[in-house]
Amino acid sequence: MRIVGGKFKRKALKAPAGLDVRPTADRTRESVFNVLEHGIEDFTLRDVSVLDVFAGTGALGLEALSRGALHATLIDNDPRSLQCARANAGALGAARLVTLLKLDATALPPPPLAAQAPCGLAFLDPPYRSGLANDALLKLRDRGWIGPGSVGVVSLAADETLEAPKKYAEIDRRTYGAAQVVFLRVSP
Repeated sequence: MRIVGGKFKRKALKAPAGLDVRPTADRTRESVFNVLEHGIEDFTLRDVSVLDVFAGTGALGLEALSRGALHATLIDNDPRSLQCARANAGALGAARLVTLLKLDATALPPPPLAAQAPCGLAFLDPPYRSGLANDALLKLRDRGWIGPGSVGVVSLAADETLEAPKKYAEIDRRTYGAAQVVFLRVSP
C-alpha cells in the first residue's frame, strides 16, 4: 500500500498486522481522488480540512494531504489503528498536519478546534455491512464537523445500499470490484 499521488507519491504506508483493517486499494483510492479533483463541480482539495472517519491506516486522509489538503483529522475507535495511522503520518513527515482522535463515529461530540471544522471533505470507510455510515454522516453534519457544501465520500461493499441521508445529495456513485463509493454533498 502506498500514496498514489501528490507530494508523497509512492511513499509506503503500513497496515496493522492481524487486525480486521481493510485499507482502500491503491487503484480505488486513485480513482476516488480523480473524481474529487476532476468530477465534482465547485470542489477542490486545495486548502481544505479533511476528515478520515473509520480511518484505519489513515490512507485516505494522508492521500488528501499529499494532494493539497491543509489538515486531516483521523477518527477511529481502535487505538491500534490510530497508532498505525500516527506512524504513517510520521513516516511521511506529515505528523504536524494530522489530528488523531479515538472516537465512536456514531456518537461524536462537537469537533475540537484542532479539527479545523467545518471540514470540506469527509471520508467514511466503515466495516462492510455494518450499517454505520448513515449514523456517522448524520452526526458529522449535526455536530458541525462538516457543513453546507462539504463533500462526503462513503466506501461500502458493492452489494450494500446507502440512500443519501437528510440534508445530503448524492452526486456520484462508482463501483470498483468488491467496493462501491458514494459521493455526497451536504445541502444548505
